[in-house]
Amino acid sequence: MAGSGGGGVDLESRGAVKSDRGPSSSSNFVVLDDEQTQWTSWLVPMIVVANVAVFIVVMYVNDCPRHGSGCVARFLGRFSFEPLRENPLFGPSSWTLEKLGALEREKVVHHHQGWRLITCIWLHAGIIHILANMLSLILIGIRLEQQFGFVRVGLIYMVSGFGGSVLSSLFIRSGISVGASGALFGLLGAMLSELLTNWSLYTNKVAALFTLLVVVVINLAIGILPRVDNFAHIGGFLTGFLLGFILLPRPQLGWLVRQNATVPGLVMSKYKAYQYVLWFTSLGLLISGLTVSLVMLLKGKNASEYCHWCHYLSCVPTSGWSCD
Repeated sequence: MAGSGGGGVDLESRGAVKSDRGPSSSSNFVVLDDEQTQWTSWLVPMIVVANVAVFIVVMYVNDCPRHGSGCVARFLGRFSFEPLRENPLFGPSSWTLEKLGALEREKVVHHHQGWRLITCIWLHAGIIHILANMLSLILIGIRLEQQFGFVRVGLIYMVSGFGGSVLSSLFIRSGISVGASGALFGLLGAMLSELLTNWSLYTNKVAALFTLLVVVVINLAIGILPRVDNFAHIGGFLTGFLLGFILLPRPQLGWLVRQNATVPGLVMSKYKAYQYVLWFTSLGLLISGLTVSLVMLLKGKNASEYCHWCHYLSCVPTSGWSCD
């Protein structure tokens, strides 16, 4: 999964907003107060540490030399990797991942193991998998946490991961799925909706929107390759996109200035009307979407029966590979 930077566009460059009160103004800039305070990022680094720790535990439990031959990097002892023909990502066996909480529809629906919808977010299939995801999390998550704090970013990360797991289980009926990609796509979705709901506060807004859309499209396009769970990506992205409208709106400038000085004619409402509309609409869509999806999943419904072309969103067969 690619990071969110690029093109020299600062997606969070809103530290100050130019004043239009003319030369009589005591300052050319109105500095935003506590809403613009830089938080210290500690949650995202902790999530990275937790994912690495879980991966180490998974490799310890896997213990390749004990149950098989052809292990890669045998000098690591019980931490050595499964043969590349079984796991090309340098990681554990599918059996170990399934045992420790990988997402598997059969177990969620028929064995009442709903906890797998959460635990799979903390598991990774190999060194390559976890490196790609954690680098992406650092690039995206630290900046968001500095801007909005650990509570909102933590909620977006976890709920988006859960939403990705639910959509994945609705469409993928066999095999297992692991990884934090759904949660990461949720952060990307939240970045996009945050840009849209706070549109008037941005400089270089069109460039920022274009950059973000390119990053999202590229990452979703990678998901059509085989062995990539793009439904988790899409579910996480949609969940995060709605959560961004709910958790990340910023007050309009006039309201912020009014908190520090009595200036005639300034707006009274903290948020703009369209922000309230987006907030209520997104909350309704999020609650109804997760509720309907969970009910369908627990009833064992196959979402592919209601959308016969949706399987192409996760894998497009070509002459070079098969999606079976």
